[in-house]
Amino acid sequence: MKLVIAVIQDKDSGKLLENLVDEGFKTTKLASTGGFLKSGNTTVLIGVEDHQTSEVVEIIKKVCKSREKMVTTMSPIGGSVESYVPYPVEVVVGGATIFVIDVDQFERV
Repeated sequence: MKLVIAVIQDKDSGKLLENLVDEGFKTTKLASTGGFLKSGNTTVLIGVEDHQTSEVVEIIKKVCKSREKMVTTMSPIGGSVESYVPYPVEVVVGGATIFVIDVDQFERV
């Protein structure tokens, strides 16, 4: 048995969960926060049999697409550390970070 852990953008969570449930997979959804942009993410836990792993990963890849987003960073003015100006930067967000872990034991009580 495997545990698939997918960290995705909040924007993709509803569609991903819908697709996984439609295919018969049970999921657990956790709210999480990204470390780079400090924005909301969703972490999805999916327990699957070994032979179902590639199917789940393909569903995640199909639904969770990366996209470009403008974010504002603070850039210092001149040499002063105390004066900052907002500076827009385009970054790629979305997609998914997927971990597949072996599960030694699984129980549903």
